[in-house]
Amino acid sequence: KIAKIMLPKDYLAYKLSGSFCTDVSDASGMLLMDVKNRCWSKEMMDICGITEDKLPKLYESFEVVGTLKKEVADELGFSENVKVIAGAGDNAAAAVGTGTVGDGQCNVSLGTSGTIFISSENFGVDPYNALHAFAHADGHYHLMGCMLSAASCNKWWMDTIIGTKDYGKEQEAIENLGENHVFFLPYLMGERSPHNDPQARGTFIGMSMDTSRVDMTQAVLEGVAFAIRDSFEVAKSLGIHIERTKICGGGAKSPLWRKIIANVLNIKVDRIASEEGPALGGAMLAAVADGTFASVEEAAARIVKVVETVEPDPELAAKYEEKYQQFKQIYPACKPLFEIIK
Repeated sequence: KIAKIMLPKDYLAYKLSGSFCTDVSDASGMLLMDVKNRCWSKEMMDICGITEDKLPKLYESFEVVGTLKKEVADELGFSENVKVIAGAGDNAAAAVGTGTVGDGQCNVSLGTSGTIFISSENFGVDPYNALHAFAHADGHYHLMGCMLSAASCNKWWMDTIIGTKDYGKEQEAIENLGENHVFFLPYLMGERSPHNDPQARGTFIGMSMDTSRVDMTQAVLEGVAFAIRDSFEVAKSLGIHIERTKICGGGAKSPLWRKIIANVLNIKVDRIASEEGPALGGAMLAAVADGTFASVEEAAARIVKVVETVEPDPELAAKYEEKYQQFKQIYPACKPLFEIIK
C-alpha cells in the first residue's frame, strides 16, 4: 500500500492511508535550532539579526502540516483532503524504517556514506563534536556518527580499481577474517565523524610482496567497519551501552560485510525484512500522523520485522579487537602527511 510519487519541486513523498510524508528539510535550518528544547534558538536569532516570525513553524516529523492544494491534487489525481505530513531527513527516516526509535536503539547504515545512529529519550551532546546531536523523528533525540565514504569505498575499489561489477564473487575468496595484515583508511572524500578532517585521505598500509587482491578487498570492507567503530567508541565513552544494532543500506546486502560489522563492533546485527529504510520510515510517519498508529514506537513494533541476526563469534571478535587497536593508530600517524599532501 506504499506508492512512491513526486510532488512539485521534486520533493519525495510517500502515500499511505491517504497521507503524504515529505522531506523538505534544510540542514542549514538546524544551525538555528535549540535542539534540546525543540524550538528556534533565541541566541542564534539575535546573532543573525532575525526574529522568529521570519522562520517557519516547527513540527514534529509525524505531525500534519496541511492538505494538498487543489491544483496539486488535480494533477496527481488525489483528493484535496489528503494530509501532508512534516516528514524527516534521510537518516532519521531510515532509523524509523528500521525500528531505531525509543531509548538506546542503534542502526548502522552502509550506503554511499555510512552512519551509526543511536536513538535516545534524552538529549545528549558529545563535547568534542565527534558525534552529532539531533532531534529525532520519533519525538525524542538521537546521536549520529557519519563517515563520508562507506559502501562507496567498495564501489570505488571494485568498479574503478579492479574493474568488476561482480562484488559477490570477489568476496567469496575472503576466508581469513581477523588475520589480514593490510589496513585501509576509508577517507576517500575526507572524513566527518569522528575526525572532522577534510584533508584526510584513503590509505592502504601493511602491504608486502605477499599481499593479494583478496587481502586488499578484505581490507576495504574491514576499514569501513573499523571507521564505524571509531564513532561507536565515542558513544560508549558517553556511557551509552549498545548490545545490538539494525543494519541497512546497499552494503548491508553482503552477508560477509554484516559478519565483519558484527565482530568488529562485537554486538548482534539484525537484518530487517525491508531494504527501503527511509521510504518505509516516511510511510510509518504518515501512518502515525493519520492515526493508524498511536506513536512511532507502536508503528515500528507492528511493522518492522527482523529476518536474520548475526551474532559475534568470541574468537573472531577478539582477533578484530587486536586489529582495531592497530587500525586506530594509523590516522593519527598519517594526519601530518594529509595536511601537506595536496
